[in-house]
Formats: sequence, C-alpha cells, structure tokens
Amino acid sequence: MELLIGLITGIIWGYIFQRARILRFEKHIGLLTLTDLTVLKFLLSGVIVGAIGIQLLTTLGLAPYHLKPTFIAANLVGGVIYGLGWAVLGYCPGTAPGAIGEGSLDGIFGVLGGLVGAATFAHTYPFWKKTLYGIGAYGKISLPMVLHLPPLLVGVIFAGALLAFIAFLEKMGW
Repeated sequence: MELLIGLITGIIWGYIFQRARILRFEKHIGLLTLTDLTVLKFLLSGVIVGAIGIQLLTTLGLAPYHLKPTFIAANLVGGVIYGLGWAVLGYCPGTAPGAIGEGSLDGIFGVLGGLVGAATFAHTYPFWKKTLYGIGAYGKISLPMVLHLPPLLVGVIFAGALLAFIAFLEKMGW
C-alpha cells in the first residue's frame, strides 16, 4: 500500500512540476541569474506548506517527528556542493529526474552525479565523521527550542514571513 501511495503522490508531484514549468533548464538558469524567480517561489511555497503541515501533524499526534543533529560545518560544505552541482547542471536534484521524463537527457548527468556523490560520501563517511562533523556540532536543536515557543506557532510565523516575501516578489514583478 505504501508503494502505491508513493507512486500516486509521485505522479501528482510530477504533474505539478511539469505544469509549473520548473523542470525546464531555462527556469533554473533564470533563478541562478536572478532573472526568473519562478523556481524560488515554487520552492518557498512548498516550504510554507511543509512548515505548517509538519508542525500541525506532529502537534495533533498524527505523525512522528524525529529531529536530526545539527552539524554546522557539514551542512555548510554539503550546501556548497549542492549549490555548485545545481549551478553547473542547471537542475536541482529534485527536478533532474522530471526533466529526464520530459525528454531533457542532460538531466541524466545530474542523476548519475548524485549517485556517484552519494556513493563517494558513503565510502568516505568515517573520515568526515572524524573531521567535519566535529565542527559546529550542536546536537538535536530546533528553532522552536531556541526561541522557547510552540513549534506550531513558529511554523505559522515562518510560513507567514515566507508568504509575505513571495507576495513582495510578485509585487516587484519578479
């Protein structure tokens, strides 16, 4: 049943991605050159839904939430690698398979690069754990914990701020 739900939601997301045109190389280059912010607004919309949805589901006891430890240096290095890969390829990892499905075969390089990168990381993990993971290791923390506020309230405030930012981008014609 879980596989069927995964298949159905995958088809729905693929349809939404395709209709929003965020599977297009030109849209990603537009974001990276700050000339077309469609992809950014789409991603922020997903963060808004997630910020409220996850906190609502966990607050109501409908879904478990497993907080992962924070490692500042590892997150920073991973983010730089992710960003460089996106800039070089012109697709983010989530849209490269969709672009392939649309017929853009250049996305294959992104998928293959991601698999090679994941395998490389897995085989070198002990090294990274000894070195990089020790820098900025804060353990299991979250913004609601730091602010001493209810998680749902923080989610709503964060979502509201992102929604205001999207509205600003729209008003400015971006």
